[in-house]
Amino acid sequence: MSGLSLGNRWLARLGDGMRRHGAAIRAMQWAVVLFYAVLLVIPAWLPLPDSQARMLDNLTLFAQFLFWGLWWPFVLLSIVLFGRLWCGVLCPEGSLSEWASRHGRGLGVPRWLRWGGWPTLAFCLTTLYGQLISVYDYAQAALLILGGSTVAAVAVGLMFVRGKRIWCRYLCPVSGVFALLARLAPVHFAVDEQRWLANTAPRLPPPNCAPLLDIRRMRGASDCHACGRCSGQRGAVQLIARSSNAEILDADPRSVSLWDARLLLFGVIGLAMGAFQWTVSPWFIALKQALAQWLVEHDVLWPLDDNAPWWLLTHYPQLNDSFSWLDGASIVLYLGLSALLLGGGLMLLLRLAARLGRQPYLALALTLTPVGAAGLFLGLSATTVKLLRYEGLILAWVQPARALLLLAAIAWCLALGWKRLGRDPAAPTRRLAAMACLIAANGGVGLGWWLQFWGW
Repeated sequence: MSGLSLGNRWLARLGDGMRRHGAAIRAMQWAVVLFYAVLLVIPAWLPLPDSQARMLDNLTLFAQFLFWGLWWPFVLLSIVLFGRLWCGVLCPEGSLSEWASRHGRGLGVPRWLRWGGWPTLAFCLTTLYGQLISVYDYAQAALLILGGSTVAAVAVGLMFVRGKRIWCRYLCPVSGVFALLARLAPVHFAVDEQRWLANTAPRLPPPNCAPLLDIRRMRGASDCHACGRCSGQRGAVQLIARSSNAEILDADPRSVSLWDARLLLFGVIGLAMGAFQWTVSPWFIALKQALAQWLVEHDVLWPLDDNAPWWLLTHYPQLNDSFSWLDGASIVLYLGLSALLLGGGLMLLLRLAARLGRQPYLALALTLTPVGAAGLFLGLSATTVKLLRYEGLILAWVQPARALLLLAAIAWCLALGWKRLGRDPAAPTRRLAAMACLIAANGGVGLGWWLQFWGW
């Protein structure tokens, strides 16, 4: 028996164990909900930490490190490694939304709610709003955004379809991002449709698929929440290993939507890069100075005031940290330009590559998923590094590690692109020309991160 077969048998037993021990998983989910609530709510009511406070003696700073230094970066990493296990087993919003739906009105899902653009729009608006109120730095801001999202998840659960996770399926701000990253996961619950149809033996009771997936026709890991509830169903559903390239290389226009490509190019890469880099960007400073000069020359001075409430723009005068109306407008403009220029440039290069390489544009766009995932991890882990350096740690290894991760992600993207373009072997010159477009696209993304961590 091959090592791969042994590994798949072990994974299948693990998946079946998740189904058998569903009650233990639910108990763990409630423990995560409690932990989440304590870290989110209590620090928001405590006094702001002073400049001498440290992580180990201040609950607010400790919660900030857990949320933004550990929780979110490694949730993203877990999606790449294990698929959407976080969604199905640990996510507090999903647990609360499903619980609320059992006691709600149980209405059907209206057509407007099933619009495919909600996750992209929610991600972009949440990212932009988070920067305006400094969500990474202040507990009140974190409570407003994360707590508001949780309240919305519960409200949606109370309205629609009993026992399901409508919020997670259609509206969650990170659902679309997780669906993209899960395509890279080396494990997933595979469904053998022929075996499903042929199995007439006594069957397990139908599982409750909380995100409302058609289990029989499920392909890949992008939509599956990896909760294990369907493992072993009809002897056709098993947790198995696979190539991390498989779901992207096998993608076709039916399995990728236009919103997937938009979210990846304009949101995960373009907008996110702007959100992570505006605080260190000389271009942002130049933009704000140009706007300020124009306002002064035209005797329009009110945008220079910093009297906005904290829930609209960062306003903590006791820490000398308050945004003026001009600051807020500059952030919106910089992030918008970052999304439009970088995302638009990538879209044009990918469309040209798709035309030259005779490949579907949407499938080819997915080849940038690794560098998108690496960018999110680099950006979020920058908060981890910043907080640890505040504690006196030098972390000299961080810059080489960042360079290695970025280069590895770009190489992965280029390998995916080369293999995808190889499906038209009759035109090697066209393949090389298309590959040049992919190199330019990946190089542009790499240049953006180089500027943030080394150039500026």
